[in-house]
Amino acid sequence: MKSVFHYFVLFSLILVSAYAQERPNIVWITSEDNSKHYMKLFDEDGIELPGIDQLAEHGLVFENAFSNAPVCSVARTTLITGSYAPRIMAQFHRPIEKVPMPDGLMMFPHYLKKAGYYTTNNSKKDYNTEEVDVWDESSNQATYRDRKAGQPFFHVQNFGESHESRLHFSEEQMQARKTSVDPDDVQSYPYHPDTPLFRYTKAWYFERHKVIEEQIAAFIDQLRVDGLLEETIIFYFGDHGGVLPGSKGYIYERGLNVPLIVHIPEKWEHLTAFKPGSRVGSFVSFVDFGPTVLNLAGVPVPEQMNGKPFLGEGVDADEVAQRETSYGYGDRFDEKSDLVRSIRVGDYKYIRNFQPYLHDGLYNDYRYIMLAYQEWRELYDLGKLNAVQSQFFEPKPVEALFDISADPHETQNLADDPAYRETLETLRDQLTDFLKSLPDLSFYGEHLLLENAISNPVAFGQSNRKQIAELIDTANLVLQPFKKVKCDITDALNDKEEAMRYWGVNHCLYFGKDAKSLSRELKKIRKKDKSPLLRVMAAAYFARLGEKYESDEFQKALDDSRNQGEALLIMNYIQWLNETVDSFEISLDSSNLPEEWLKNNRDRPTDLQKRLLQL
Repeated sequence: MKSVFHYFVLFSLILVSAYAQERPNIVWITSEDNSKHYMKLFDEDGIELPGIDQLAEHGLVFENAFSNAPVCSVARTTLITGSYAPRIMAQFHRPIEKVPMPDGLMMFPHYLKKAGYYTTNNSKKDYNTEEVDVWDESSNQATYRDRKAGQPFFHVQNFGESHESRLHFSEEQMQARKTSVDPDDVQSYPYHPDTPLFRYTKAWYFERHKVIEEQIAAFIDQLRVDGLLEETIIFYFGDHGGVLPGSKGYIYERGLNVPLIVHIPEKWEHLTAFKPGSRVGSFVSFVDFGPTVLNLAGVPVPEQMNGKPFLGEGVDADEVAQRETSYGYGDRFDEKSDLVRSIRVGDYKYIRNFQPYLHDGLYNDYRYIMLAYQEWRELYDLGKLNAVQSQFFEPKPVEALFDISADPHETQNLADDPAYRETLETLRDQLTDFLKSLPDLSFYGEHLLLENAISNPVAFGQSNRKQIAELIDTANLVLQPFKKVKCDITDALNDKEEAMRYWGVNHCLYFGKDAKSLSRELKKIRKKDKSPLLRVMAAAYFARLGEKYESDEFQKALDDSRNQGEALLIMNYIQWLNETVDSFEISLDSSNLPEEWLKNNRDRPTDLQKRLLQL
């Protein structure tokens, strides 16, 4: 005779099993390189995509969803880790060396696996961090259908027809390909030249969205046929903004503000604080997506993750409704390097350009395959663009402030308008506090991080919090007139720390002629500094002023590069001089560089080799 305890245990196991099966299936549908501005569901200028819109019929439309980065590997790493990339050294697109995950933290699907979920990814990953025990299957054949009977699943389905590469067409292809959207009916963005090529490029991109729509509709039908549509919470979003010129890779709204629709079946309505079928104005960012999935699945969110759930048990509707802040970061993407940070609070967007002398349009091989990019640059060189259209090829302001409600395309900088002084200073201080709180590793430069932080970036950042805060304060010296900060810049130029000297030279490049009184310190760095990068930056200062330069000093600095990251930064400055100083001509020899810096394991040119070939 079986005991009461035996039946109690058996009943408990049945309940646990039933509970496990009652957890929601969760699907991410992603389309590549597209901001929300191409869909009429989000923007009047967009096109209707009913195959995607059907998800909103019993779901939520998030009007303010943001990728924290405007390029795929950084954006996807933010998604998969629930962490701000500059904190974990994952902010450089296609890293020279993949970084380890922070101690004690795994990519979020790992925790779903441990909780009994079947995890599949079809199929793009593109992570900047090392991957351990994340997916049951990740390939272009991965499917939730391979799970065990009754097993809940988390599945990612990626669609690439909206990717940047789809706009790499030739003139012959452009003439042969017709679009269902008449290019003459397409409205050009104010920062673009209004030409037949730009209108056709946008029309063709609309055409790519229609293909995406068909693919997504087919995938949703597959879930319906499998009897899973009403069991599954579905996220649809773009993996970052893009992809017309000046969007992907840049932290304007067109690079960060993505479409997000979350379909929530009636069965799982209790897991949202919002009414299905509604539009949500709350700000949500990629850093929040992983924690949200974990929370929906009833899995604890690791404390090391920076993001906060916006759906699931325990999420307070009033608290989520008050979220109105998102942060953005832009560093190196491919061979083009820069350092830009942003914060948006409500309608106001603040952008801090830490290397403002580097223009957005600095040559990048992959960008300029697109005919529209080529034409934009050619028209600028011919002087045929207006002031707004020319901004992409000219030095950037140190800081910019935009009212997105009145100026959605970010063309009118309010930073110097006295009426917005209080808003400017509030957002500036909030961004500065955020960068220090991470702390943001980029203020050391990629080359120094590769040399000193690669084994454990988070631990490096924590042990150097005070110095990073000092570097950020030094980087912010340019927010004041040169006369007020001359002594501080002089101190930075003479500092024993290379990272501090870097910011001193950086400021001289920005102030230009105003900094000539510091020529003695700059000449010393140019001739004697142990850092090849700083020697090049100092040489670039004088070359910009029209003074004599020697090809040999650039060649020696390149030969002395301590790692590939430093060589890339050196080449970034050489490319900048090549584009901005008419008399600058240089020929470089790469024979002294390690072979692995010039060709990867697929025998393709590396980013460094691309820069060398551009001269």
